[in-house]
Amino acid sequence: MQYPDYHTHTRLSPDSSAPLADMAAAAAAAGLCELCVTDHCDLLDESGGSFSGWDWAPALDQFQAVLPRLEGELRLRLGLELGVPHVNPAAAAAICACPSLDFVIGSIHNRSPEQGGVDFYFGEYGRTEACYAALDDYFTSMEALVQTSFYDVLGHIIYPLRYMSAPVTLERYWDRIRAILEIAAARGKGIELNTYRGRTVEDWRPLLALYRDCGGELVTLGSDAHTPDGVGKGVREGAELLRACGFRYVTIYERRVPAMLPLG
Repeated sequence: MQYPDYHTHTRLSPDSSAPLADMAAAAAAAGLCELCVTDHCDLLDESGGSFSGWDWAPALDQFQAVLPRLEGELRLRLGLELGVPHVNPAAAAAICACPSLDFVIGSIHNRSPEQGGVDFYFGEYGRTEACYAALDDYFTSMEALVQTSFYDVLGHIIYPLRYMSAPVTLERYWDRIRAILEIAAARGKGIELNTYRGRTVEDWRPLLALYRDCGGELVTLGSDAHTPDGVGKGVREGAELLRACGFRYVTIYERRVPAMLPLG
């Protein structure tokens, strides 16, 4: 079985200082077959301010500088984690028009503009009511995102749960999540199994079963690594979980076109 990692960040993301060369070296050392760099481009900043552009030049420069060093060792793909693209469709379309782009994760890191747009990371989640208010807003945004064309997979669907200390579950959102996954599957879009550096593999079991029940087949594996030591963490375990949930392939992308790697 060949293992790809399709969610990684470099120094071009505000929460990473890692050079792409170091991330690629870690991927090769971990025995991965493919690494996709998916630096952050959020159309709302962490305080909720608007952001409408992405400078592709540094991303292309570091990609082209590292690519020749990996020949025969590792396939490198150019991706992007595009946050809340539905809040500015014109900007999202311009960003996604890059001809070298292989893959786009559509993510939601921020509350909706109507709720202030602040990054979920900064919320207070000690009370159950606060957690469910945040999740209400989160899935409302995802219902808008899934209707767009600015993503290949929906990113870390369980993202806000990372920060919630109060006892909450997604049970009350199950019908809404099913509707979201049905739309994604019908549009030929996928989801990612985001291992959160190996911390949240088993948490994906019910989501994967639901996506498969909705007719979905396209699932990427991603560590969400921001440093070299996180590259590939949980990817092998994620592949085992995909097999256990009845999937036969893990998905990779080239120029936004999916291809299937057999899970073996």
